This record gives sequence, C-alpha cells and structure tokens, in this order.
Amino acid sequence: MSAAGPLTNAAPFPDRRERFVRPLLAAFLAVSAVDLVAVLAGGGPAHLIAKPLLMPLLAGYAAARRGPRPLIAALLCGWVGDTFLLADADAAFLIGMGGFAAGHLCYLRLFGRTRGALLPAVVYAVVLAAFLALIWDGLPAGLRLPLTGYSLLLTAMAYRSGVLGRCAAVGGALFLLSDALIATGIADRPQPPAPGFWVMLTYVAAQLLLTLGALAPGARRPGAGTWAYRGRRTGI
Repeated sequence: MSAAGPLTNAAPFPDRRERFVRPLLAAFLAVSAVDLVAVLAGGGPAHLIAKPLLMPLLAGYAAARRGPRPLIAALLCGWVGDTFLLADADAAFLIGMGGFAAGHLCYLRLFGRTRGALLPAVVYAVVLAAFLALIWDGLPAGLRLPLTGYSLLLTAMAYRSGVLGRCAAVGGALFLLSDALIATGIADRPQPPAPGFWVMLTYVAAQLLLTLGALAPGARRPGAGTWAYRGRRTGI
C-alpha cells in the first residue's frame, strides 16, 4: 500500500468531455439566436449556415453530458430533417419528414414502456383528430397519408415525453406545435405573423427541453429504473 492510501480511495479519472459542456451549450444558444434573427430577416445565407449546425451542437452537448444513446440519435435524426427541409422540393420534404420520424422513434425508445397518464392521451388524441380534419382538404393528395402517419408518431412522442417530467413534456408539446405550424402552411390555413420564426422558436425550444429532460438526474431509460451519470454530475 502506498503512502497515498489504498487505490480504492483514489480520485476517479476526470472525464475530458466535461470541459466541452458549457461551450457546446453556449454555441447552441448563440447559433439558435443567429438563426432566429436570420429567419425574421427573411432567411438568406445566415439561415442556411446556422440551421444545420443546431442539432449537431445539441447532440454534442448531450454527449458531453454523457447522455443516453437514443437521445443523441434522436438529435442527429433531427439534423437530417433540418438539412433536407432547407430544400424547396417535395422529395426533400419527404426525406426530411422521414428523418424527424426516425428521431421520434428514438425518443420513444428513450421513454421506455412506463405508462403515462390517461387524460393527456385523450387530449392529444382529440387535438390530433381535430387538426387533421382542419387541414385535410388543403393538403396535397400525395402528402395526406405520409403526413397522417407522421402526425400519429409525433403525437405519440409528445404524449410519451411526459414520462421524463414536466420539462420534457413541454418539449414534446412544443415539437407538436412547431410541426403543426408547418402543416398549416402546407395546407394554406391561417398562420401567425412571421410563421417561420415561430416554427423555429418552438422547434429549438422543444429539442432543448427534451434534451434537458432526458439529462435530468433520475430520468428513466428503457428497461431500467433510473439512470445516473458516471462520475460527478455536470451542470448546464
């Protein structure tokens, strides 16, 4: 035994990722602000550059916080959706929607099989049915079935997000709102002023809140009770 004491009492090796936690979050927030200002100004190169950076930065932050793999996968799927939705083409829109759909499946994997409350399930079901009835006639025929399937998956994700607590539940609801604004635009239904700004604001807030909810101490993971970070917890 050395003079420094038994090896079992030695301080754990520091995780080098922790040094990137705050810079990555700060970069995500800064790029989000740049993108929102760019959208208000009509888009342009700033939006084309900033938007594809959002989810990789948030995924990097989640990885630096030692977040679960389904969370990181969901955020990277969001990057696929963000990138393809920048193109003004039906095929790109469908690919982007597929990217987000894959992200919702990752979130559902993250949420596990814990049962949610019945009342939110009823509310989400009623809202989904009413919304689809509202926009149905205005949707292009080729998008009706894909958009319906996607809406069902998104609504399930939003409902199930509540198992991670209020922060994630608000994130799930905002994600639903963000995509609803996109759908009303496609169906040529009334929208708020500067709809692109509200789409991006609710989307960025949704992904951030879902991430923070998943990273919160005691958040559940599939097939386990609770999960904690290895080593010391790192603040936001």
